Amino acid sequence: MEVIIEKKNAVTSLPRLKNVAAYARVSSAKDAMRHSLAAQVSYYSGLIQSHAGWRFSGVFADEGLTGTKESRDGFQKLLEKCRAGEIDMVITKSISRFARNTVTLLNTVRELRSLGIDVYFEEQNIHSASSEGELMLTILASFAQEESLSASENQKWRIKKNFEDGRPWSGKLFGYRLVNGTFIMQPDEAVIVRRVFDEYLSGKGTEAIANGLNADGFTNRGGKWYPSVIGHMLRNINYTGNLLLQKTYREDHLTKRKRKNDGVLPQYFVEDAHEAIIDSDTFEAVQKEAERRLAKYKHEKKGAEKYAFTGLIVCAVCGRKYKRKISHAGPVWICPTFNSAGKAVCPSKQIPDETLKELTADVDFDAIERMIAENGNIIRVCFRDGTEQTLVWKDRSRSKSWTDEMKLKAKAAAEKRWKKNGER
Repeated sequence: MEVIIEKKNAVTSLPRLKNVAAYARVSSAKDAMRHSLAAQVSYYSGLIQSHAGWRFSGVFADEGLTGTKESRDGFQKLLEKCRAGEIDMVITKSISRFARNTVTLLNTVRELRSLGIDVYFEEQNIHSASSEGELMLTILASFAQEESLSASENQKWRIKKNFEDGRPWSGKLFGYRLVNGTFIMQPDEAVIVRRVFDEYLSGKGTEAIANGLNADGFTNRGGKWYPSVIGHMLRNINYTGNLLLQKTYREDHLTKRKRKNDGVLPQYFVEDAHEAIIDSDTFEAVQKEAERRLAKYKHEKKGAEKYAFTGLIVCAVCGRKYKRKISHAGPVWICPTFNSAGKAVCPSKQIPDETLKELTADVDFDAIERMIAENGNIIRVCFRDGTEQTLVWKDRSRSKSWTDEMKLKAKAAAEKRWKKNGER
């Protein structure tokens, strides 16, 4: 396509500028690699903008991702621009930077070529649009993939050697810092770890524990606490001072999918590897309590479709529908926002299932459109015919809300305190 400019009686033909973009990638997010990525981006920006026949169309980059993965954000954004007809040519440093998976490389290059887009690999001096380009790319990409496999196998060997020597591979364990291959306890974080275990055994769930830590200003190394993080902490045997190594593994060097090690590879157990934050008895008690709660939850879940109030109760504060939950005092209906984020975000109240049944004993469920749970223990029942009915419920007394199991636990705790005080 040419742009024609008429001036007086002369006709001037200007060549169309070629839209050129670049792709850069580093496979590690470490500081040294970040500098490398920044250098690549700066280099390509200057190269493209200094070329007289090119129009700069951006530098697309990924960090901390291997070239064997297709799900790279920068890579996918580049392809989107190409498919939209906004790019004519792509420049990249080498085949291994673009893709180490031969299939991914060839499929991508072929697709771009069908769109009339050339990919130039600087290191190999190959244009994908050239007649010999695909043959050379096939050969060189195979070498790149083998290089990736070799690097992966070397990494696996180093990890395995560390495990055999009783050394953890990763130092990301809240409560500790990895120093010369050994976990060193951090007293300020250890206090939080002990609190998590104690609160779980006292009856709190992972959401309640996470919300409590966030409300009290405790951070997860600068971040928020989430139920999933608390759950992982409660299952981590490394807090007992022992190490269980190779709990997970990577599927292969192409997909990089993490899998739970259920006997596919050997696991390594190292006793007294570092200072314990949680004693073994407490850890085992938490695992048994978790199993008990899981079994109870599964039992309750089987009858979920039988719950009369499912989908009916709406929180007047945040608008979300109440859900059924098993609490220490039995089943209750609770706003999901209050349940996950706490009273500070949604100051609604949970309603005992038994109270709801008693309150609506004379109500025709088939005629109900919705039930709005308002502050002040008020439930506004809205019927399909447009009429409404206001119901007021009372909080249960403390004695009624306690189960036999809770009473036994409280009694045992009290006896333990009395005994402890008596020994002083």
